[in-house]
Amino acid sequence: MAENNAGLSKEEREAVKQRAAELRAQEKAGKNRAAGEQAVREAIAALPDDDRVLAEGIDRIVSEVAPHLVPKTWYGFPSYANADGKVVVFFKAASKFSSRYATLGFEESAQLDDGDLWATSFAVLALTPETERTIAEHIRRAAG
Repeated sequence: MAENNAGLSKEEREAVKQRAAELRAQEKAGKNRAAGEQAVREAIAALPDDDRVLAEGIDRIVSEVAPHLVPKTWYGFPSYANADGKVVVFFKAASKFSSRYATLGFEESAQLDDGDLWATSFAVLALTPETERTIAEHIRRAAG
């Protein structure tokens, strides 16, 4: 009998499995910052070199400009949540879905609203002083 995958790719099915495991782990650990930090460190360490450098930089920037956000993984992505446990910002590695660039993304809980139109994600190819300033500005604003 053929498996019904609802059109999901192998990578997408794996992300769904990761999310289910994350939810089980989070339920056991509660909103434990140390557990979240460990999960993010492990997720970052497992990335290929190019993605790992970007993820480490994003993690550093979040820690500096929005230390109140709680690290956690979300679909296997390093992510940072508000006090309600809602993801504000996440890093999606290029290698995750064989993309040509990594993504810095913001979820609905991010405080980025700006009239009728605003960006919710950015392609990230490199961390330079300029891109780091831009990332820090968006994360600071998103985190409130």
